[in-house]
Amino acid sequence: MKTVVLCSGGMDSVVALYEAHSRHEVLTVLSFDYGSKHNAREIPMAAYHADVLGIPHKVIELPFINQTFSSHLLQSGGAIPDGHYAEENMRQTVVPFRNGIMLAIAAGFAESQEAEGLVIAAHSGDHAIYPDCREPFMEAMHRAVESGTYAKVQILRPFVHRDKAWIARRGHELDIDFRNTWSCYKGGDTHCGTCGTCVERREAFLLAGVCDPTDYLATPPLPKAPESSSS
Repeated sequence: MKTVVLCSGGMDSVVALYEAHSRHEVLTVLSFDYGSKHNAREIPMAAYHADVLGIPHKVIELPFINQTFSSHLLQSGGAIPDGHYAEENMRQTVVPFRNGIMLAIAAGFAESQEAEGLVIAAHSGDHAIYPDCREPFMEAMHRAVESGTYAKVQILRPFVHRDKAWIARRGHELDIDFRNTWSCYKGGDTHCGTCGTCVERREAFLLAGVCDPTDYLATPPLPKAPESSSS
């Protein structure tokens, strides 16, 4: 299948890119610059892996998100909280309907590229705080994109029932250099080690039994996940 892969440059989307490359014909690696605090750190990672695989890389700029949306993840937002990824305070980093917006744009791009599939790396660990990563949303968006394109473009979500530890193991099997991926929401020169995405990254490598090559500013004991999260 001819596909376009959404790749931010984080470890999940990079693994999804290599997984897609092993199974499909990837026409383009697509990234979005929407004004997040870490876009400048992530996007070069996506470009690096696209270059490694010999696939064109395209960046679509969405400045209106940073200018008009409310989220601590954005440059216009407040400070990134520390703690476990699934905690309630991490909802402050949710960019409203981000995946819906990006998938809609990517669907038009994919059809323009004569692609049949669109790959997104949403995984089960995202579900606690991201309504637009959950399978009911993804299934609804899949139906909308399929019915709204002449090519009946399919949204491929290979990790939607997988966790991040599985993704780390799969990336290790695919010989991905995780040093060339970025997770930290704070967007500094080095992963902080304490924000929700750094905690999730550290936890994933630990649970996967895979060596974590990431440099962190701090590696305090990992916080426990909350017993339950509201949906």
